Amino acid sequence: MNNVPQIKVGIVAVSRDCFPASLANNRRKVLVEAYKHKYNADDIYECPVCIIESEIDMVKALEDVKANGCNALCVYLGNFGPEISETLLAKHFDGPKMFVAAAEGDGDLYDGRGDAFCGMLNASYNLALRNVRAYIPEYPVGTAEECADMIHDFLPVARVAVGLSQLKVISFGPRPLNFLACNAPIKQLYNLGVEIEENSELDLFEAYHNHDGDKRIDSLVQEMANELGAGNTNAGMLPKLAQYELTLLDWIEAHKGYRKFTCIAGKCWPAFQTQFHFVPCYVNSRLTGRGIPVSCEVDIYGALSEYIGTCISNDVVTLLDINNTVPRAMYDEFIKGKYSYKHTDTFMGFHCGNTCSRKVCNPHLDFQRIMARNLPREFTDGTIEGDLQPGEITFYRLQSTADTILRAYMAEGEILPVATKSFGGIGVFAIPEMGRFYRHVLIEKNYPHHGAVMFGHYGKALFNALKYIGVSTSEIGYNQPEGVRYPSENPFC
Repeated sequence: MNNVPQIKVGIVAVSRDCFPASLANNRRKVLVEAYKHKYNADDIYECPVCIIESEIDMVKALEDVKANGCNALCVYLGNFGPEISETLLAKHFDGPKMFVAAAEGDGDLYDGRGDAFCGMLNASYNLALRNVRAYIPEYPVGTAEECADMIHDFLPVARVAVGLSQLKVISFGPRPLNFLACNAPIKQLYNLGVEIEENSELDLFEAYHNHDGDKRIDSLVQEMANELGAGNTNAGMLPKLAQYELTLLDWIEAHKGYRKFTCIAGKCWPAFQTQFHFVPCYVNSRLTGRGIPVSCEVDIYGALSEYIGTCISNDVVTLLDINNTVPRAMYDEFIKGKYSYKHTDTFMGFHCGNTCSRKVCNPHLDFQRIMARNLPREFTDGTIEGDLQPGEITFYRLQSTADTILRAYMAEGEILPVATKSFGGIGVFAIPEMGRFYRHVLIEKNYPHHGAVMFGHYGKALFNALKYIGVSTSEIGYNQPEGVRYPSENPFC
């Protein structure tokens, strides 16, 4: 996915002058070897400069990690550490940074004792004094192997931070009528470092027709046909869809400006079908499959949420309606007694057909059944339909409230291997205590019906990333386990 940043973490060991610098240097070498043994060596760079109580050494280390292409920083307290120099290093490094500390190692508690456990407290205090935001793991002191795991856990956080700092959201058109739920102030985008370009759908319509007869259409049609295979049930639609895909890709290249990464909040109804004579769902799914998320219904924060999920998972994401309950008869026949979920733990996640074909069982080209109730059938062709593949998921969303508070939710669960017997891109979802989560987080905190989906359990990384980019932990909602009540929950129910 070339729309997601590649992270290279510069590891800088720090040492206070009344402690042996060799202690920090040697521990750094062991840490780097532990990381290389377990993970990809290209993710990290070992800075040879060991900072003592010297701002000059800090500058040398800063220049070194920059010169070696590092876009993230790990400050490693090999011993107590120089609280001023190490936090100045973090302050002046332009990118995400983390702090970890070395646990005592070989039992030598005379000349071999580093006291980094103590030093981490001073580091955190000095970071606050300088208003420096840094990622500190839940328990930031460990062996070389444990610190290597902490650095690896930092990678998705760093991808989100770097990605957002270089992201442009491209939107087309205002939200459709009766879609205030997806309308939110863009002020928080700028607070996150994100740029936005808002365009008229007329601009998109003009750009589409400027691609009439584009010589690249035929080869893209063949690519689509190969992807769909037996699901290519409406081959006559593919030239239109290929022309639209080229329109979006060319628009990205012409409009992303100085930004490296993009996502799109697209218009898809009501005038889209009557003017373009198709729906854009399959094209949206294909771009999302390439790491360029495209949200439906000009859902700007939905697109942003999808992009964050793409950075965290390095995988395809999707955007779905938290749509309908599972019929009682379906629950009784296929779920009850087979899985440890109550009926209220289950629901159906659905959208018209925007999920990448790689995440759909038996994907096939089809029409948008809801829109076809009011429009000619041929105007609504272009969805990619099928039941979503079963497996682990993380359902989540980042949202600005109307008064510009940044708020998020997340819940881990799974898509069950239960046939939906319905249409669109749809799956039977199960999330522990979903009923209570639905009432006391989703409804109470005024979230819209669109939720983003990562295909795997990524709650830990997502929570850390949201904290790092500035979402208050009090504004991050998650599904409370049974027996743990929400503040507003009626204790007598």
